[in-house]
Amino acid sequence: MPGDHRHILVVEDDLETAGQIVESLTTGGYQVDLASSGNEALNRGFANDYAVITIDRMLPDIDGIAVMRQLRDKGIAAPILIISALGEVDDRVRGLRAGGDDYLVKPFSFVELLARVEALARRSETVVKEIVLRVGDLAIDLLSRTASRRGEDIFLLPREFQLLEYLVRNEGRIVSRAMLLRHVWDLHFDPTTNIIDVYVGRVRRKVDGQQAYPLIHTVRGIGYCLRAPG
Repeated sequence: MPGDHRHILVVEDDLETAGQIVESLTTGGYQVDLASSGNEALNRGFANDYAVITIDRMLPDIDGIAVMRQLRDKGIAAPILIISALGEVDDRVRGLRAGGDDYLVKPFSFVELLARVEALARRSETVVKEIVLRVGDLAIDLLSRTASRRGEDIFLLPREFQLLEYLVRNEGRIVSRAMLLRHVWDLHFDPTTNIIDVYVGRVRRKVDGQQAYPLIHTVRGIGYCLRAPG
């Protein structure tokens, strides 16, 4: 869980860039820890509660993408700002899909860096308050990325959890297939695939199978709606 909203971890192996980032954030009133390698970032990330983590993509030992994935796999929910010279669309998409919350391309303005960190720090305070979401007897833990119903654990693959989380956050609203493609798969077009129906079917079997009442409902011709009987 994110801790002190002024405590930041900077992961950067270039000493000059690292010094400039640390100086900028310190001047902005933040307490900054510095990690110059992926392994050091993981050690610090697992041991401390940070409001925001900034990560360079290109590290000497472990790629920044792999670092992010390991942090997320361990339930580290702190918002992550990726800082990288790799600025192509595919690079940004890959970083965000791996667990990043924002992406800043080098070279950058330190004023913009500070503004983005401040925005993520505010989001971090919200994450602290919002750890478990509930609908009826269903609970999903955003920190451990786990779900349960009536106290019984539900095994979900990462993409299945993302889909369920999106449905839960939109409780009572009709969610179209296009919305799911955009927000769960980050696709802004319909690739004429039945991937949505396949995944919803899997999640429905795990969440609603053998239960007294269903939570996930099909809205014919439109999409889906997650709601508890009222």
